[in-house]
Amino acid sequence: MYSTIQFVHSIWAYLVLAILVITTINSLAKFFGKKEYGAKDMRLALFTLITMHLQLLIGLVLFFVSPIGLNAITTNGMGGLSSAARKLAVEHPTLMIIAIVLVTIGYSKHKKQRLSTPKFKKLAIFYTLALIAVLAMIPWNQWF
Repeated sequence: MYSTIQFVHSIWAYLVLAILVITTINSLAKFFGKKEYGAKDMRLALFTLITMHLQLLIGLVLFFVSPIGLNAITTNGMGGLSSAARKLAVEHPTLMIIAIVLVTIGYSKHKKQRLSTPKFKKLAIFYTLALIAVLAMIPWNQWF
């Protein structure tokens, strides 16, 4: 079960990263280009929100069934974790949750705006911060 969930979490991460990059670039380009907000932009922002929340659910399941998640913390204690184990068991989940919160806040705030420029500004700010957080916490050595 663990290996299947880890595989799904890893594969889904590629989709999450791709759609987050696309939505962030789209928001930045249309904000600086003073473009009009359309249905495509709404779908991109919503799809990013949905994919990230699904990744959170998969990640939470993985955290509880993984030997390097909660099990490593309860077995070794926080002081007994190596830096690599701490990154996977504590830092990665924490910063990824923060990234998902940023996307959720950005999506929520952009919906309240009536004009295109403020909509893109909210999306650009929050989605860029989320993208930075995601890129900082991806375990690159395990990805490739």
